[in-house]
Amino acid sequence: MWLYLACGLVRITQSELDAWVAAPSRVIRTTLFDEYDGVRSHSAAGGFEPLMTKTADGKIWFLPWDGVSVIDPHNLHENKLPPPVHIEKITADDKMVEISNGMHLPTGVRHLDIDYTALSLVVPENVHFRVKLEGEDKDWRELVNVRHVEYTNLPPKRYKFRVLACNNSGVWNEEGAMLDFVIPPAWYQTNWFRAACVAAFLAMIWGIHELRVRQLAAQFNMRLEERVAERTRIARDLHDTLLQSFQGLILRLQAVLIQIPKRPEKACEILESALVSADQAIAEGRTAVQELRLGGETSLERMLLDLSRELASSQNAGDSSPTVRVIVEGKRRPKRSMIRDEVNRIARELLRNAYRHAHAQNIEAELRYDEDAFLLVVRDDGKGIDPIVLKNRGRAGHWGLPGMYERAEGIGARLDIWSEAGAGTEVRLTVPAGIAYEKSDDGGRFKLFRKTRIYEHR
Repeated sequence: MWLYLACGLVRITQSELDAWVAAPSRVIRTTLFDEYDGVRSHSAAGGFEPLMTKTADGKIWFLPWDGVSVIDPHNLHENKLPPPVHIEKITADDKMVEISNGMHLPTGVRHLDIDYTALSLVVPENVHFRVKLEGEDKDWRELVNVRHVEYTNLPPKRYKFRVLACNNSGVWNEEGAMLDFVIPPAWYQTNWFRAACVAAFLAMIWGIHELRVRQLAAQFNMRLEERVAERTRIARDLHDTLLQSFQGLILRLQAVLIQIPKRPEKACEILESALVSADQAIAEGRTAVQELRLGGETSLERMLLDLSRELASSQNAGDSSPTVRVIVEGKRRPKRSMIRDEVNRIARELLRNAYRHAHAQNIEAELRYDEDAFLLVVRDDGKGIDPIVLKNRGRAGHWGLPGMYERAEGIGARLDIWSEAGAGTEVRLTVPAGIAYEKSDDGGRFKLFRKTRIYEHR
């Protein structure tokens, strides 16, 4: 191997070179000369070493394939002037920006181009650059003969761009060039907007919490109102049935007590009437207890048939029981619990009135599950209702009719009564579908195929 030193041309072996380089006190300074320095060198093929020699004046001559090159080791020129560095222009989103320290770029810049250069007249192709954008780059980026750098999607804040350069001899301009600039935040990148978002999120959480609390309070109040309404209904039933019956029974017993010394026969008649009233009071009490124990989606038609059997068994042996028919039209749909209980109580009251007061031979109850409403129709062929009682809604001494009207109004239903003397009575209870039925996915398709079921008790 040939080693070209400033002192001459020396022939050494590879092992001698490795030992010499490995010595800790040895420092080798190398300089690379290429075609930019006027040296034309090509690799030899087939292991052929290029021709070279040293002349008496110390110059080293090379004989490459296509010319002659010469180096004077005693007269090597070194470029000791650091190249001046200059930032030429800045382009923000393809728009040129006037350069000044502390300048503000447009808001929302996506793409930033920075052009810079360094003045070196000796081999400008070998100029090296180091660039760093403080606030974005962690370390310096070294570039060879590259005078352009790009940045994308820079967050809004203050930046400092620095660029250094060295010439072909490795002399660095350590001061370089520097430029301060600011990318201002858009309105959605400002602290007040972030604070507003946080406040809006907290307000939403608070609103959801308040809504949930109000829902729970509404549910609690609804249950409380249901309990109060149930207690009110119980008090009304006790007042309208049991208390009135017992009050009348007490008056009759007092009359018996007065008549016993003077007219025993009259006292016996009054006592018998009082016993009948007592039986009615017991029946009414039993009915009230049964109504309190109503629960679940009980079949309304079955309840009416069972009630008709109970009323028929409680009548005197000489009285004939009317025939009761229950007709169900449409597909049975589950009713809301409160609506179901009130409809059952109204139906029981209508059937009891037809048994006790109408003296009818035929009683018919019709249950219609229409798409827009639930209808309960109870009709009989009895003696009818007194027009005065019907006009006053039974307020004068008749406790059944006012109770039915109150229950119907309480659930948003409509109660219509038609009656004539000797022509019977028809009572129609209409409950809108939105109030009566639970929500269902059925949709009421195939309305033409309505099912009609008839239940009868004789």
